[in-house]
Amino acid sequence: MELDSLVLRLIDKLSLRDFAKRIDHTLLSPQSSVSDIERVCQEAIKYNFAACYISPWYVKRAKEMLKGSGVKIGSVVSFPHGNSPIDVKVYEAKWLIENGAEEVDMVINLNALKSHMWDYLREEVSSVAEVVHERGCTLKVIVETGILSDEEKVKVAQIVAESRGDYVKTSTGFIGRGATLHDVRLLKRAVLGRIKVKASGGIRHAIDTIMLIVAGADRIGTSAGVTIFNEFKKLKEGVL
Repeated sequence: MELDSLVLRLIDKLSLRDFAKRIDHTLLSPQSSVSDIERVCQEAIKYNFAACYISPWYVKRAKEMLKGSGVKIGSVVSFPHGNSPIDVKVYEAKWLIENGAEEVDMVINLNALKSHMWDYLREEVSSVAEVVHERGCTLKVIVETGILSDEEKVKVAQIVAESRGDYVKTSTGFIGRGATLHDVRLLKRAVLGRIKVKASGGIRHAIDTIMLIVAGADRIGTSAGVTIFNEFKKLKEGVL
């Protein structure tokens, strides 16, 4: 089936609520202020997004704002370079959850990945996954596809799946290029349905979001959640 047909079918199939629940509304900019975080949390509640992702320092504030909303609190470990030691990443994950986070996106050790230290990466993902799962939360592992060969993408995705990550995520949005259809398809095939795929980095419009979902993305990380949702609503209404 042609891509255009698949896109149209998905637009028709997904309700506004289902579409919103594919989005992790995100603000991880180092320039963000308290008022920026409050705005993003309010947007996440208004549009009923799956999660609101903010930097660790804002997790306690977000917990207060999102209480009872049904929107999950997400935050990041070793962001954006991933080069913290394993015990530091474990501590960060524990701290985030103890202070309100329900979903944790950890940047894998990119230095170890580019050095092909596969056993180290298995230990890292397994160690963080253990503490996250013990607390009933979700671990998404960012592998930064924009700096990897296809062979490295496949290998690290398989390691994330074997090591009990819940998602493999394309990008931080801070290094190299962001999500591509090619990379999402590649990761989806590599994990063989054992875990999910999150696309992130440079996603700003509804049509790009829909195509990434068609390619295999289960969740979309974006700072443009409101724009994307409103564009999708217009597509549903036949306006765009």
